[in-house]
Amino acid sequence: MTLEERLSEVTARAATAAARAGRSIDELTIIPVTKFHPASLVRELYALGVRDVAENRHQEAREKAVELADLTDLRWNFVGQLQGKKARQVRSYAHIIHSVDRASLIDSLSSEDDDTSIFLQVNLTDDPGRGGAAAEQLEELTEYALRAPGIRLEGLMAVAPLGVEPQAAFARVRELSERIRLIAPMASSISTGMSADFEFAIAEGATHLRIGTAITGNRPTDG
Repeated sequence: MTLEERLSEVTARAATAAARAGRSIDELTIIPVTKFHPASLVRELYALGVRDVAENRHQEAREKAVELADLTDLRWNFVGQLQGKKARQVRSYAHIIHSVDRASLIDSLSSEDDDTSIFLQVNLTDDPGRGGAAAEQLEELTEYALRAPGIRLEGLMAVAPLGVEPQAAFARVRELSERIRLIAPMASSISTGMSADFEFAIAEGATHLRIGTAITGNRPTDG
């Protein structure tokens, strides 16, 4: 399949899943994850109407953002684990950062000059080594984000754990989203769903889908 065919197929599947859930495709932002792929593929996606792409490695993302600076309405989403010392650099090109999981990162990303959109990442496992804040930390982290200058809180992000039925995992994220919206009503977005499980995510209220190989195809072997 061509890139255009894969994008069309994912969009059609997302539209069908949204309709089943009583939702509209217009509520969804499909974000191709372009890590390990060349900037030329991002340019192809842009020509197909895509305006959001995602990367998870800072150096690669920064290089592509520089190379594609002429695409002025392209939005870069950073979805990887973020080191505090790199946060300011990521902030310089990323329009939305999906992987904020601690107060120190919020401090590093905040600014009096302009706004950065973030998602709070929640860890759905019992393994503290996985990315994301523990569910019981979310209210405190939400309040912290609301106080930080230059931070626009979009909502929650999560990855379905291996070995767990994905819809159950995404239902948990929906519950947590409802909880933080009692504190931050504007933080209504949910960043869940990847190539293998995005239809389950849509059923549980996802608004932002991070889709890799189902759209971009297999990564180059030297990635």
